[in-house]
Amino acid sequence: MFAFNFNKKDMHIFNGKAALMVYLKSIKTLNSKIGFVPTMGALHQGHLSLMQQSLIENENTVVSIFVNPTQFNNPEDLLKYPRTLDQDIEKIASLSADIILYAPSVEDIYEGKILSQTFNFDGLENQMEGKFRPGHFNGVGTIVKRLFEIVTPTNAYFGKKDFQQLQIVKMMVKKNHLDVNVIGCEIYREKNGLAMSSRNERLTELEKKDAALIYKTLTTAKEKFKTNSSKTITDWVKKIFTENNSFELEYFQIADESSLLPCIRKNKNKKYRAFIAVIVNNIRLIDTISLN
Repeated sequence: MFAFNFNKKDMHIFNGKAALMVYLKSIKTLNSKIGFVPTMGALHQGHLSLMQQSLIENENTVVSIFVNPTQFNNPEDLLKYPRTLDQDIEKIASLSADIILYAPSVEDIYEGKILSQTFNFDGLENQMEGKFRPGHFNGVGTIVKRLFEIVTPTNAYFGKKDFQQLQIVKMMVKKNHLDVNVIGCEIYREKNGLAMSSRNERLTELEKKDAALIYKTLTTAKEKFKTNSSKTITDWVKKIFTENNSFELEYFQIADESSLLPCIRKNKNKKYRAFIAVIVNNIRLIDTISLN
């Protein structure tokens, strides 16, 4: 948990990119580093842990709050996505009044053209989330690239819960020759193991309790991976969720960490992760765990 000591009135808050860019230019020195934490708001302790790491590792930290329309393939999901800006500002200010907040409008980001750029992520975009959310990663690449151009960070912090997104962002940075270090941070979890997510705001207390099954399944899959094949474990996971009417399993996949391609036969020289997406009462939850 984090200590809350500051007042939001002390914060630098920007709604427009022009003013933010002028301010960042004024405080930047030859050797200073800017840390950046892009978010879509509805902040939780996982987000705050990213901010805390940035505060430690950089002279200045920028946090963005922007619900990006181009990464939602489901209009209802976009409409229902929690928007809690006032509470978010309080949480950020309470962590540190030195954090710079950028909370732009859609117009400020897209300037009247709410369209995604098309990216080639060398096939990373075709697995898991990409299969079930067409166009999602073009939207992610578009907004992250735009934010990087505005903030010009030294270091950018992303949670490993969205591990596929993390790999996508790293690929986008590499292909576009952007001068930013992308850092993956460990998953922050509820006491019952449920990965913290802004979408958890929409779960009832009972649904949150039941959703502990997701992480429990992943940890058991990790243990089984020592002696069982990927297919055997996948069949077992499918059976677990078929037998539980509270959940709809969208996918479970064991994949190579770097290529994100499915593990057909284990190779001792590769690192693997298990990825899962589960729907609870029309609320989509994802999680992942390293298997090595």
